[in-house]
Amino acid sequence: MIVARKRFGQNFLKDTSVLHRIIQSMPVNDRKLIEIGPGLGDLTQRLLEVKPVVAYEIDRDLIALLKDKFSKEINEGNFSIVEGDVLERFSQGSLSDEPYDMVANLPYYIATTIILEALKDPLCKSLVVMIQKEVAMKFAAPHKTKEFTSLAILAQSVGHSKILFDVPPEAFEPQPKVTSSILMIRKEKEFIKGEFPGVFETNEELKMFEKYLKRSFTAPRKTWLKNISQWVDKKYANRLLDKYEFPLTIRPHEISVMSHHLLFKDLRNKEDGREETSGDSTK
Repeated sequence: MIVARKRFGQNFLKDTSVLHRIIQSMPVNDRKLIEIGPGLGDLTQRLLEVKPVVAYEIDRDLIALLKDKFSKEINEGNFSIVEGDVLERFSQGSLSDEPYDMVANLPYYIATTIILEALKDPLCKSLVVMIQKEVAMKFAAPHKTKEFTSLAILAQSVGHSKILFDVPPEAFEPQPKVTSSILMIRKEKEFIKGEFPGVFETNEELKMFEKYLKRSFTAPRKTWLKNISQWVDKKYANRLLDKYEFPLTIRPHEISVMSHHLLFKDLRNKEDGREETSGDSTK
């Protein structure tokens, strides 16, 4: 008998109706499908009815179970298991050598990190993941709400982010203490080249934008000016707010995705010694 391990943050999904809704939520295409943390293989079984699956699993006991349970699919080349830490694989590059979609029931303690890595992986084209509702709200939050933070801006910079439905604790074994949500992110904007031209063109610049956001949201309830002035000349930051007709009291969550990109672009130009004097005032 396989018992969920706390050190891996395991909660096995047992509600078949939730499994069905996850399958219905997935994009229909010919891309590779990668599953993170297949667990006991209940979702995997449903996924294999749709297309071949590559699964990443760190628990050796579960790997043995999965190899036995899906021996036929493995022999037919429709299912393969990659053993090890998925974050280590991300640190080496992409999870795949071709475009792929991700589906996962992510452990709460590591969910945010995995999603951020997937957002920065240009070969990952969509995510359908089950995570803690509180975290899902941060990725899908609309502009000007208290949940609108750097996570929402990053997700909405590369695509469309949406909470599809909630999953109660009783759908799992063992039951977690919180409600989960199914979050979908579709990368409809390839590193925002079309939506935000000239802001950044490479994955490295996306990482720099992430650093800018962390600074902007150092203290989310404080003003953008106070936060960013810890790293940037305050007079220059003042001029940027004036340039885009923002009040000095504006907080980071009150600034739109587009405007955060414009501010980032100006700050980058300042660092590179090429200040710009014109710009949009899209708030």
